Amino acid sequence: QAQLVESGGGDVQTGGSLRLSCAIDAHTYNSAYYMGWFRQGPGKQREGVAAIATDGGRTTYGEFVKGRFAVSVDNTNNTLYLQMDSLVPEDTAMYYCATGVAKIWPPPLRSPVYYYWGQGTQVTVSS
Repeated sequence: QAQLVESGGGDVQTGGSLRLSCAIDAHTYNSAYYMGWFRQGPGKQREGVAAIATDGGRTTYGEFVKGRFAVSVDNTNNTLYLQMDSLVPEDTAMYYCATGVAKIWPPPLRSPVYYYWGQGTQVTVSS
């Protein structure tokens, strides 16, 4: 059974930073073609934040990111990261990591093409 475990969420003030981690079991990690971060705020639909090819070469970001976030992978410990800087209250949401196995390029931000999901980590940004 796939295991994706997010960590690193928390409460920060506007302008602060957080680094989210997603620890993935080896089988799920090695079978992935791309990985991504999604978020769902209160009363909002889930939206794609960032996606990355498993070799770490190509990335895709949601328009709202505007250079504030950086997605990366560490293939030595099967971990996906999301560095978030210049956080604003609108970034408040539950953040989820996910992996996909379909041959889709570039790494997509559409949640239906992701197969395995973590349970989420809460990010709250106060003004």
